Amino acid sequence: MAIIGKIRDKSWLILIIVGGALVAFILGDYQKGSTGVESKYGFGTVYGEKVNIDDFNTAINTADENARRAARQQQQAPAPVDKAKVWASFIDNVVLEREYEALGVTVSDDEFDAYLYGQEGFDVIPELVQGFTDSITGMFNEKLLQARVEEMESSDDPGIQQQWLDSKDYYVNRRKQEKYFAILNQGVYVTDLEAKNEYVAQKEIKSVSYVLERFNTIDDSDVDASEANVKAYFEANKAEKKYENRESLREVKFFDVTIEPSKADVKRFEDDLVAMQDGLKAATNDSLYVMKNSELKFFSSIATFKSEKDEKAKNGMTYPDAMDSVIRASSIGDVVGPFEDKGSMKIAKVIGFNGKLLTARHILIAAQRTDSAAVAKAKRKVDSIMPLLNQSNFGAFVLKHSEDPGSKDKGGKYEDFMDYEMVPEFSQFASNEPIGKIGYVQTDYGFHIMEALGRKSAKEPVLAIVQKTLKPSLETIDQKENELYELHRTLFDELGAKDDEASKIALFDTLVSKAGYISRPLTIKENSPKVYGFKSKFAEDKILKLAFDADAQIGDLVSAPIKDQERYVIGVLSSIKNKGEANYNDVQLVIEKDYIQAEKAKIISARMSDVTSLKALSKSLKGARVQKAEVTFGNVQLTGAGFEPEIVGSMFSGLKDGQITIPLVGKSGVYVAQIEKTVKAPEAANYLVEKDKLLRDGRNSIQNFATKSLVKQADVIDNRRFFENNIRR
Repeated sequence: MAIIGKIRDKSWLILIIVGGALVAFILGDYQKGSTGVESKYGFGTVYGEKVNIDDFNTAINTADENARRAARQQQQAPAPVDKAKVWASFIDNVVLEREYEALGVTVSDDEFDAYLYGQEGFDVIPELVQGFTDSITGMFNEKLLQARVEEMESSDDPGIQQQWLDSKDYYVNRRKQEKYFAILNQGVYVTDLEAKNEYVAQKEIKSVSYVLERFNTIDDSDVDASEANVKAYFEANKAEKKYENRESLREVKFFDVTIEPSKADVKRFEDDLVAMQDGLKAATNDSLYVMKNSELKFFSSIATFKSEKDEKAKNGMTYPDAMDSVIRASSIGDVVGPFEDKGSMKIAKVIGFNGKLLTARHILIAAQRTDSAAVAKAKRKVDSIMPLLNQSNFGAFVLKHSEDPGSKDKGGKYEDFMDYEMVPEFSQFASNEPIGKIGYVQTDYGFHIMEALGRKSAKEPVLAIVQKTLKPSLETIDQKENELYELHRTLFDELGAKDDEASKIALFDTLVSKAGYISRPLTIKENSPKVYGFKSKFAEDKILKLAFDADAQIGDLVSAPIKDQERYVIGVLSSIKNKGEANYNDVQLVIEKDYIQAEKAKIISARMSDVTSLKALSKSLKGARVQKAEVTFGNVQLTGAGFEPEIVGSMFSGLKDGQITIPLVGKSGVYVAQIEKTVKAPEAANYLVEKDKLLRDGRNSIQNFATKSLVKQADVIDNRRFFENNIRR
C-alpha cells in the first residue's frame, strides 16, 4: 500500500479547502490573445498580478490524478474534477502564501520530519496512523512510514518520485497553514466588558406590550408612486449603502423553448412500439435485435435486472417497481410492456432467471498483482493473520485490517450477491467452499481472507430490453425553428426601433409574453462570471458574449436563437451595473418598493401618534391588538411579529418601565410599544463562561473569516471564461 494511498488521497482535500499544490489549465501561451497583443488579465488576477497559468494547470492535473486514484481504490468511476473548487482553493493558497512570506512562516527539514513522524511533541497525523499501523500491535509504526518514504524517494519510477514530492508539498503547506492560523488565534481576545455585555444580553429580560400596524393594511395603489416622486426619493437616499453596487454586474433576460413532438410524431411512435413488441417476441437472436432496434445498446445473457426500489439495484439495470410482480411472474420467452421508465418507453423479454444468491464476508489486504513487492508484503500479512483468525473474532479483524471501505463497517460482509457481480475467484469461493470455512483467494485487488456464510435460491430476472424515447421529428423541429427565427427577427426589428433602454426591455418582456413564453432574469458577476441554468457550455459562452462584449449595450439581442441541447434560448442584455453608487435604472424596482413602504410608514405613524394607552390605540386601528412578548438583547425575535432587530434594540435604549415609545418603523410595519417590566441580569461573580464561549467562537471561525477577508482584499478577478471566449483580455 503506497503512502500516497493515504497521503495523496488526502491531498485532494487541501485543494478543496485551503492548501495543496498550486495548479492550472493546459492552454499553451496564455500571455497572448488571438490578436497577438499581451493579455492584461490572463486567466485572472490576484492583488493586480496575473495568475500563473502553469501553476493552475498543475493543480487541475493533480486534482484529476487524485480523483482517479481514489476512484480506483473505491472501485468506482472517477468523478470529474470540480474546477470551480480547485480555482477557489488555488486563490486561497495564493493569498495565504503571500501572508506566509510576509510573516516569515517556513517549515525546515527537521520540523517537517518531526511533523510527519509524530516526533518532538507533534501528534501523529491521523491518516498516517490509519495507513501505517503495525499488523501485530495495532499501533502506528514509524518504521513502516520511513521505509515507504525511502522507497518512493529512491524509486526508478519518476511517477512515484513525483507522488512523494507532491505529498511533501502538501504536508509542508499544511504545516505552514497551521502555524499561520495559530498566530492569528493568539490575536483573538475577549475583554471583560465584552464578556459582561454578552452575559447581560442573554440574561436581562424585558416584558413588553406592543401594537403593530402592518404595512399591508394600506394598498400600494393608495400611495402616489409617480416616477417623479420615486426619483426624488432615490436622489435623497441613493448614498445609502444598501443601494450601492458592491460589484460590477450584467443582467440578461431570456426565455427558452423546448420543441415538443407533434400529434403525428406521437402516432408514429405508438406504431413503432407495437412493431418492436412483436419483433422482440419473434426474435431468435435477442442480442442482435436489441443492438439493432434499441436506443440503449446493452445486452447481457447473465446480468440480473431488479426493481428500482431494490437497495441492491445497479444503475442502468433496473425497471419500475410497479413492473416487479409482472416480470417475476413471467415465464422465459414472455414479453412485458411497453412500460414507461425515466422518460422512455421500454419493452422487456424474459430470457432467463438467476437462481442463487451468495453471502460471504472478507478481509481485503490490498495489493495489485503487478506490484510484486506489495504482493509479497500482503502475503506475509495474510500468513500472520490466518493462524489467529476464527469465526468469533473475524469481525474484529475486519475492523483492524480490512482495506475494503465498501464492507468494513458491515463486518466485511456482502449479502445476497450473484456470482457474476464479484471477481471470479471471490465468487468461486463463496459458491463452492463449505459454509463456515475460512480461507483466502488472490484477485487483482489483493488477498481476500474469506468465509462463506450462506447460499439461497432466488428468481432474479435476466432481461433483453429495447428502449425508445418519444422525440420530435425533423419536420417538427424545422417548423418550430422557423417560428423561433421569425420571433427573433420581430424582436430585433421592434427593439431596434426604440431609443430608450427601459422601453426596449419592457417591450422584450411584452413580446415574449404575447408569444406564450416567460422572460427570466440572469445576473452575472463581472469579476467572477458564472452562468447558471444552462445545459451546455456553448450556450453559456453565447450568453457571456452577449453580456460582456466590448461594445455591449442594454437592449442588445443575441444574434440568433441559441441551441442549448434540446431547447432554444433567446436573450437580451437588460442591465449594466458598475461597481459603486447605483444609478436610478439599476435599483428602480427596489427604490419604488422602498418609497411605497416609507410613505406607508408615514401614514401609519401619523395614525399612531399622541398615544395615551396601547388599549386605546388598538381600538382606533382596524384589526390591531395589544400583543405581549419577552425579549433579550441577544435575541431579536419579537413574538408575534418575527425578526425585528431595530424594534427589539429600541427596548434596550434607556426606556423605563411603563414608558410608551413613539411610533417605531420596523420590517413588518409600525410599532408602538410599552415596557411592562425589566428583569435585570442576576449579579455574577465573573463572566468566565461568556468569555470562554466568545473566545472559542472567535478562534473556531478565524480561519474561515480570515481567508475570506484576505481573498476580498486581494481583489480577485476570475477571468477564465472571458479569456477562453476572447471577451476580456
